[in-house]
Amino acid sequence: MSTSLVTVFGGSGFIGRHTVRALAKAGKRIRVAVRHPAKGFFLPPNGTVGQIAVVKCNALEADQVEAAVHGADAVINLAGVLHSSGENTFEAVHCDAAENIASAAKAAGARTLVHVSAIGADKDSDSAYAATKGEGEARVHEAFPEAAIVRPSLVFGPEDDFFNRFAAMARFAPALPLIGGGHTKFQPVFVGDVAAAIVELVRDPAPGGKVYELGGPNVYSFKELMELMLDAICRKRPLVPLPFALATIPAFVLQFLPKPLLTPDQVTLLKSDNVVTGANTLATLGIVPTSVEAEVPAYLWRFRPKGQYDDFVRDRVQA
Repeated sequence: MSTSLVTVFGGSGFIGRHTVRALAKAGKRIRVAVRHPAKGFFLPPNGTVGQIAVVKCNALEADQVEAAVHGADAVINLAGVLHSSGENTFEAVHCDAAENIASAAKAAGARTLVHVSAIGADKDSDSAYAATKGEGEARVHEAFPEAAIVRPSLVFGPEDDFFNRFAAMARFAPALPLIGGGHTKFQPVFVGDVAAAIVELVRDPAPGGKVYELGGPNVYSFKELMELMLDAICRKRPLVPLPFALATIPAFVLQFLPKPLLTPDQVTLLKSDNVVTGANTLATLGIVPTSVEAEVPAYLWRFRPKGQYDDFVRDRVQA
């Protein structure tokens, strides 16, 4: 891959940090555009001196976005929120910011735009998250028709917000809830595979406006994922079915926390399966998906009971 410039929006986030690292290994020069540069200062050491630059940019400000994409051969938009908060509403981040980035990338003459959305994106969805993701995709394709849309399923990896969150809960909670009975289907995809897919799309001279749905090799129910997590941290907890109607009650209260454990919109999302249905997948890009079983136990070990934790650390040191 050449040393042409790639601008990455949202590069300091979970998927972003892995994407930046993968781009650096591929030899790209990277400009990471973030609202708070201090949160991205850990990124430059992932590349050679001068290869990764972190710049201040509010994606809702068109002039700042224009400056961030200036001279870029490719642009990647990873910006997204799981819940609305203050200025960072679903509409602002998923729609307005996405449109700003796509319009600026087209005006700057960028060859490629990779827009990261989510499986289930649909303008007509009852979920505000999924509806704004769908609207954002439409605005991106209107401004930059050749943009590649990437829709991952549940993304897992060392810093994920799914397995880590429930593992932390399991350390203290006497039981864990199975919202909707735990029947919702997921096809978890490893964050490293998502990053590799984005790099392949940047490498492709003409991704051609296609939509790529990214999922792992296996489909699991929510209950099966909870069982897998508990097995990885060597803990036993009852899994209590919680009907959707009842789940909305605590979700209504929890949504007002700075970092909500659950929101009413997330309860709505859980009513639909989150699995790959499209024709373009990781296999299309030549990537063999990584299984949950191959990665999750290796980063959840710190949530094990003390005796199990000590044994795990000793085994690693001896190895």
